[in-house]
Amino acid sequence: MDKQKKLFRIIPDNFFSPLSSPGKMVYWECIEILFHVSSSQLSFGVERDVLVGELEEYFSSSMSADIEEREYLDETDTKSMSPRDKANFMLRRLEACGWIYTDTDYSYVQRTSFRDYAISVIRTLLDIEDEHKAEYQGYIYAIYTMARANGNNAVGLRQMVENTDALITGLKSLNANIKIYIDDLTKHSTVSEILDALLNDYYSNVIDKAYHRLLTSDNVSKFRPEIVERLDSHARSERYLKQTAKEIAVQDSISYEDAREKTLGMLHYVIDSFRQMDDILEDINKKNTRYQRAAVNRARFLLTSNEDIRGQLKDILCFLNEKIQEESLDLGGVYRLEETDKLIRIFTWGYLDTDSLYSPIESKGEFIPGKIETYVPDTAERERKRQIMLEKLEKILSPQKIDEYVRRCLNGR
Repeated sequence: MDKQKKLFRIIPDNFFSPLSSPGKMVYWECIEILFHVSSSQLSFGVERDVLVGELEEYFSSSMSADIEEREYLDETDTKSMSPRDKANFMLRRLEACGWIYTDTDYSYVQRTSFRDYAISVIRTLLDIEDEHKAEYQGYIYAIYTMARANGNNAVGLRQMVENTDALITGLKSLNANIKIYIDDLTKHSTVSEILDALLNDYYSNVIDKAYHRLLTSDNVSKFRPEIVERLDSHARSERYLKQTAKEIAVQDSISYEDAREKTLGMLHYVIDSFRQMDDILEDINKKNTRYQRAAVNRARFLLTSNEDIRGQLKDILCFLNEKIQEESLDLGGVYRLEETDKLIRIFTWGYLDTDSLYSPIESKGEFIPGKIETYVPDTAERERKRQIMLEKLEKILSPQKIDEYVRRCLNGR
């Protein structure tokens, strides 16, 4: 069975309907309230009346909005409902979409709980909302600690694989975030906006929180040599492989041979990931340098004086861009702007004169021809240099000369 079919056998088809409806903000705020109330309990099951009370308080506040829901079961008008009716409506709606379910315990008290997959989705969405950044040090140090540990080999190996996945995902996310900042540079039209994006937003959310630590305290190279060395040793240790394969065979209910292959596969995955991590880190370094250079160059361009040619060209291009945006012109529409006749005078110059932009090359002095004397070579000097050349050639070693020298030394032996 392929993963797509398996996924939608677990998650209902209408699971994301609340967050894609017109009232998505209200649904999300209610989900947050219910999740925080449930998280404070020993389990995710809370009495339904308690949840109704929390949502009723929310809908009674001036900060709440109406639930804009038209494509609903009974098409009830929620605007005419009381806060308590809205709270019950919200719980029914979330239950119908597979976010929560209700059970009745032995005391005939209804308890509402979140589905397990809903908990995973909510936690991920909360991390996105809070702009949670990955703590690379935690992943790297956890892998380092488990590589050095003895005992519980199967559990430790699985956790190393999970932490390696999380580390690689975090590095790729950081790489993608820098690319987003580079693309967003074109949206800033003033120097102050560029400096704010570079010094406040980028340095606070990328450099200080992640990138700087990757080069210092969270440097992969600090832990990688020992991690790779120990895992290489495990992959060659028959004792380690045998013990770990037995544990995995019991945990996953598979044969010993399959468990052994799985053990080797996980070990080599972690080793290869750490060895190939330099490619991602190098790409991150390049994009960080490119972003900072692009930000500085764009700020420098906007600061260019209006008096020189570059400044005038910049003003012309900015003016044309504003006009094209205001009048929704295509690229060819710039020729229909009357103002361009006053700004730009471009024509073909077919010859050079004193008004030309090109200065012709001029001679720096008068050329005075001189007499060229004929040189007659000296025969004696020529023969002397020839003898010197022959002597040099005699001293040059060759395979034939070396062979003759060896034969003389051996004296026929």
